[in-house]
Amino acid sequence: MITKISGTLERIDHTANAVELAIGPVVHEVLVTELVRRGLQQKIGQPVVLHTIEYLEGNPGRGNLVPRLVGFLSEVEREFFDLICEVDGVGVRKALRAIIRPVGEIATAIEEQDAKALATLPGIGAATAERMIAKLRRKMPKFALLVGREAPGEAAGGDVFSETFEVLRSLGHSDPDARRLVDALRAEKKKPKDVQEALEVIYRQMHKPRA
Repeated sequence: MITKISGTLERIDHTANAVELAIGPVVHEVLVTELVRRGLQQKIGQPVVLHTIEYLEGNPGRGNLVPRLVGFLSEVEREFFDLICEVDGVGVRKALRAIIRPVGEIATAIEEQDAKALATLPGIGAATAERMIAKLRRKMPKFALLVGREAPGEAAGGDVFSETFEVLRSLGHSDPDARRLVDALRAEKKKPKDVQEALEVIYRQMHKPRA
């Protein structure tokens, strides 16, 4: 399983939502969402790193399966895509077309059961939107934390906040409490470089004497 690929961005295929990465003498095609495509738009000729999933496309009965790679700007984006693909009636190709807005926005719509907003995504009608909510609503809090943090090409910046949220939950904090603590952390001028630093700042805030 190929989980990460690094190379020079040679070309962006706007019609197929795919990019071509040169790794030595070999050029690989990687499928991307519209969101990722926008993030890579200004990086032609530059080295890029994509977190990937690998799947087989085609008809197994006819023996014409073709290996495909799908690339993302961050691990959390890849994890979100995987979850979307688990919804009945979605799958990889439909998920690729659907994710045109930041992950945090889509996750918030699922968490808040906003089927109307979800149904505006390409290929996601009312019935599929309801299935997304039913299957994924309880898994969305950490992705919803990315709201306001994502910009084209900078989705990875939200990883520390999402991971910190998960760690706080594992330590016994409720979802609302963990989100409140992470929101307070986000308001700090200095952004944490990793989860350990984030937790240190959070617990320092919690034990700070009140005036």
